[in-house]
Amino acid sequence: MLAKIITLGCKVNQYESEAMMRNLNAAGFKTAEENQNADIIIVNSCAVTSVSEHKAQKMVRRARRENENAVIVLTGCVPQAFPDIGDKYPEVDIILGNKCRAALVPAIEQYLKNHMRLIMIDKYEKNDKYEELSVPSYQKRTRAFIKIEDGCNRFCSYCIIPYARGRVRSRELDDIKNEVTSLAKSGYSEIVLVGINLSCYGTDIGLELCDAVDAVCEVDGIERVRLGSLEPELMSIEVLNRLNKQAKFCPQFHLSLQSGCDETLKRMNRKYTTEEYAKIVDNIRSIFDNSSITTDIMTGFPGETEEEFEKSCKFAEKIAFAKAHIFPYSRREGTVADKAPNQIPNELKKERANIMIDITEKTRQAFMKSQIGLIQEVLLETRTKDGMLEGYTKNYTPVLIEGDKDMCGKIVKAKIEKVDGEYCIASII
Repeated sequence: MLAKIITLGCKVNQYESEAMMRNLNAAGFKTAEENQNADIIIVNSCAVTSVSEHKAQKMVRRARRENENAVIVLTGCVPQAFPDIGDKYPEVDIILGNKCRAALVPAIEQYLKNHMRLIMIDKYEKNDKYEELSVPSYQKRTRAFIKIEDGCNRFCSYCIIPYARGRVRSRELDDIKNEVTSLAKSGYSEIVLVGINLSCYGTDIGLELCDAVDAVCEVDGIERVRLGSLEPELMSIEVLNRLNKQAKFCPQFHLSLQSGCDETLKRMNRKYTTEEYAKIVDNIRSIFDNSSITTDIMTGFPGETEEEFEKSCKFAEKIAFAKAHIFPYSRREGTVADKAPNQIPNELKKERANIMIDITEKTRQAFMKSQIGLIQEVLLETRTKDGMLEGYTKNYTPVLIEGDKDMCGKIVKAKIEKVDGEYCIASII
């Protein structure tokens, strides 16, 4: 039987989808090609915003419409955060929460025998252990994402994720090294460590994030180690100095900002001020040569005044992000912010998002231009439609280079010559 997984949301979800497909393959299910109809369709959902949940509903309905006889499975953060959603998804045959993900294959086999709807959603407990998953190889990728942490203890006022993921749980170092060793043998040279709250890795097992970075850097064949999204306040000077000792570490820091206004940050229940955030950025730029700072910024959070938004804009301009993901606040049922007064009209939220996009696009272009003339190592990943090779520097600058297709997956030295739209243009030296 053919199986297909539709993945919504973050890199952690992508990793978990790869692991689920590996388990399905081991049980005898084959992976459906992109345009093939599948017998089993799994929607791995994201619950971070109401828009994300609507996407899950849309994917489920489309799957049922296009595959009338398929077994439809809904898993991921949506059912875990909202366990009473069965009636909202009448098209779904099997609903599994994140905590029951390991039951995917037995649940499908059971449904194929009796065709009775199955719902399995267990609550997370404080003493839950990290769920062991493994992805020894990826399809159509040149860098490998490794999940090393799950859960979050932060409870930001807009976020449902602590309910969808439970508390912080960390992966043991030996398991991380074993998986990375397999990936290195498969030809991967870059590893990206990801988690729901990656900065908190190890706090439950007596370790630190740097311990995981050191462990991965020790693996022969791995040339680069990169971090996923980070909570900024945990990037202490001690952590930064330790990371800087690793020659394989990539100096790109995705520090989630959310707002450049202290009043807004307080209502969001974020754990830092703009002054503290700016100091962390200053520390990074003083310690790491040619580092890049990327981020996420939300506009139109409840109570955000014009003055607060202006502060956020000025702060974003001051930090001069290399890249920023800008999005209007989306109300999320079950969170404190959803019930907060002074909700911002949707049109104003979008208008502010567009203003912030313009600001951060200018800082992005300035960062790209600052790379002109530099000689950088570029990991070549894919070939574009017009025959160029696309790759990324250690600080995650996107680069286009002329070259042969068989160079994909290799790291080359190149001189950056100019900026053309979303890319720097470089030539191999």
